Amino acid sequence: MKTRSAAEVAGLIQDGGESCTLIGEPTAQLGPDLVIDSRQATPGAVFVALPGEHTDGHDFLDAAASLGAAAAIVTHPTDAALVHLVCPDAQQGLTALARSLHAEARAAGLKTVAITGSAGKTSTKDLLAQILAAAGPTISPLGSFNNELGTPLTVCQIDEQTRYLVSEMGARAIGDVAHLCSIVHPSASIVLNIGTAHLGEFGSQQAIAEAKGEIVEALDDDGWAVLNADDPFVNAMDSRTRAHIARFSVSSTSPVHAELIVRASDLRADDLDRFGFTLTVSRPASAEPDEHAQIQLRVIGEHQVVDSVAAATAALALGVDLATVATALSSATARSPWRMELHEAPNGAAVINDAYNANPESMAAALRTVAAIGERRRQSLPTARLIAVLGDMLELGARSAEHHADIGRLAAELGFDEIVALGDYAQDLVAGAQQAGGNARVSDAASVADSLDLQPADVVVVKASRGLRLEEVADRLVVGED
Repeated sequence: MKTRSAAEVAGLIQDGGESCTLIGEPTAQLGPDLVIDSRQATPGAVFVALPGEHTDGHDFLDAAASLGAAAAIVTHPTDAALVHLVCPDAQQGLTALARSLHAEARAAGLKTVAITGSAGKTSTKDLLAQILAAAGPTISPLGSFNNELGTPLTVCQIDEQTRYLVSEMGARAIGDVAHLCSIVHPSASIVLNIGTAHLGEFGSQQAIAEAKGEIVEALDDDGWAVLNADDPFVNAMDSRTRAHIARFSVSSTSPVHAELIVRASDLRADDLDRFGFTLTVSRPASAEPDEHAQIQLRVIGEHQVVDSVAAATAALALGVDLATVATALSSATARSPWRMELHEAPNGAAVINDAYNANPESMAAALRTVAAIGERRRQSLPTARLIAVLGDMLELGARSAEHHADIGRLAAELGFDEIVALGDYAQDLVAGAQQAGGNARVSDAASVADSLDLQPADVVVVKASRGLRLEEVADRLVVGED
């Protein structure tokens, strides 16, 4: 945020819906940084004293002050030499501040894109941020900063120069997305897909669609709902908003009706499964002919085509011209860690670290991508083997065992030479692979890297839900030692 007086910050918190008592010098200058880790405090920073599972942020006020922090959002006064912004709930104080900062910036012309879906949110967010950055100053979080804490922290990074904000929104219950949209009022909302991630919490895809669709209900009449025409749950969300409708499509050739239609066609991949395609932009109400652009992605995997077309559609809806979109999209890279990161081990083996998170849709997409890479690699290196190190997909509910067996079966059908399963559902994954004739076994994170005899031509993918921390396994494979 831009530097402001303590009195102004207290007023913003109150305007955002949380009571706030200022203790200290009202004219003290606060900002530009706001942090929740005292070790990241900078001169003038506002430190938010959040309660933790094992520690309380109030215990670190002196540490924040020693690094130059000027104020803290707290729940009670302390002796720390800081301006105190006392709120009933420190996190709600942060939320209220973010809500006011966003409303102020929106009134001054800020455009915000909110993104949700069962899979692909982070990739789409990263691609869109790079497109919008080519058109103006853009704020977008790294990684999956997509919840009730990450969203306000991201908003607090905007300043008077920020033209675009990209906000990723996750949901674990009905009302979560609506709450995030109360902080970040979107100008455009992207819904990517409705899959089975968090099926355990919601119980059905219909319930997931109900929750995700809150993102289009938050739009004003002049906003844009950016919907995946290839997903029937998403395509039907046009009835939940009076905003303008934009649709994007990759696989469908059926007629599509919307004010803005963006399609990918003529898909083609190189030997690392980086796709090129033709992007076609139609505006049916306009007398102008369709526009076309050639795109060559630098990120790997066919699933990135959907993410990139979604990002392009949102940017076009906000008025970015097609030439800028095409150039930026063709130069965009993977920004967030552990998402289809391609590394080379010392002996030349390829290690793909996709260990950030997993659900049945993203797991299947990763396996298909790596299988395609392996198939092309075998054309020049016939001895190349495909190896999958797969861990649990969490929060899938009563059908978890079935979903893991399906993934094991898919890996075997795609031709993976060795499938190594870790976690509570490892036996289910192995059973599914063996039923399809695959070579599969159970291992553990501590020993799996040493158990793989990687050869120079091999391709290994490592993927699981975040709780398994399989990025550590991928790192050991890359460096070639435990």
